[in-house]
Amino acid sequence: MSAIRLLVLGAVRQHGRAHGYQVRNDLEYWGAHEWSNAKPGSIYHALKQMAKQGLLHAHEIAPSTAGGPPRTEYEITDKGTEEFLALLRTSLTSYDQKMDVQSAGIGFIVDLPRGEAVALLKERIRRIGEWRGAVTEHYVPEDGPEQLGHIGEIMNLWVHTADADAEWTRGLIERIERGAYTFAGEGEPFVGVLGEGEKNPYATGTPHPGDRG
Repeated sequence: MSAIRLLVLGAVRQHGRAHGYQVRNDLEYWGAHEWSNAKPGSIYHALKQMAKQGLLHAHEIAPSTAGGPPRTEYEITDKGTEEFLALLRTSLTSYDQKMDVQSAGIGFIVDLPRGEAVALLKERIRRIGEWRGAVTEHYVPEDGPEQLGHIGEIMNLWVHTADADAEWTRGLIERIERGAYTFAGEGEPFVGVLGEGEKNPYATGTPHPGDRG
C-alpha cells in the first residue's frame, strides 16, 4: 500500500474540511515530505483522485472578496472513513511494507480505541515472528552472516531490522497500556494540525501550482 492515501485521508479527516494547501502544510509540519512520498504533486493528485473515487467530497469555494482563484475544500466521506480505517489497521499490522507506511500508521494510531491499537500492535509482533521464523529456516543468525558470503549481510540486515521493530513495538504497547496518549473515545485528542494562517516552521517554502487550487 502507499502511505500517501493514508496520510491525505487522515489529514483531511482531522480538519473536517481542508483545501489542498492546508493538507500539504500539515504533512510538511509532520515531516512527511522527508520520510514518505508526500510531495506536493502527489498530495494534490491524491486529493483529486480520491474525490473521483468517492472517498472525499470536493466543495467548490467561491473566490474571496480580495480576489484570487476559487479553492476546493475536501471533506472525507463515509466511504473515505472506511478506507482510512482499513489502511490504518493494515499499516499497523503488516510487516512487509515500507517504513513510511508504518510511520503514517503510528501518526494516526490514536484515531483508534486504545484496546484495538494494542491488539493490532500485538498482531504485528506475531507476524514479525512468523516472518523471522521463515527466514531463519535458511539462515541461522547465531552463525553469523559469513556463512552465506557477503550476501549473508543482507539476511543479517533483515533479521536485525525485524528484531528492532519487534522490540520497539513491544515498548510502544507497554506505554499505551500504561495510559500514554489520548485515544478515540477518551477525550480531547492531541492537536496535530495547523490552524488557518498558523505559521509552519517546517514548511519547505517551495511553491507548486496546486497551492492555488
